Amino acid sequence: MLEERDGWYVVNVREARWFSHPLFGMHCKFEREDRFPEMGIHLAVLEPGRPGCRYHRESAQEDFLVLSGQCLLLANGEERRLEAWDFVHCPPGTSHVFVGAGDGPCVILMMGRRPVEEIFYPRLPAARRYQAEAPEPTPDPQVAYSDVPPREPTDPPAWPPR
Repeated sequence: MLEERDGWYVVNVREARWFSHPLFGMHCKFEREDRFPEMGIHLAVLEPGRPGCRYHRESAQEDFLVLSGQCLLLANGEERRLEAWDFVHCPPGTSHVFVGAGDGPCVILMMGRRPVEEIFYPRLPAARRYQAEAPEPTPDPQVAYSDVPPREPTDPPAWPPR
């Protein structure tokens, strides 16, 4: 990371904080220890057949850009295949989750407004197929993820190449 200047900074993806999960893949956090107060932004790296999180909806807008690979989008009960350069806009209240697809990893840039006032994890049979459904419908993230271990800090992947 380059030296911070008046609050702004530059960080390379290889030097940012990375977390991994056996089910939910790898996530790159550009924030340092404190969360950005107005917008969350990170990268998700999803393996084929693996979701990035639990199927959910928020009271805030979220936007996504598939940077490489392929994935499935489950949104409001519909399933759609996406590939590199597909952009997804989810207005507040859109239930969604991304699942890796294709032959290799999928990289997605994820952005969302903060603070999020409400979140809910509904039931969806398609999400259950991909292990993306919470154990029960709930507004509580701790309940939604109660059956899986937390993400763990990890080293960045060997890519992207310089």
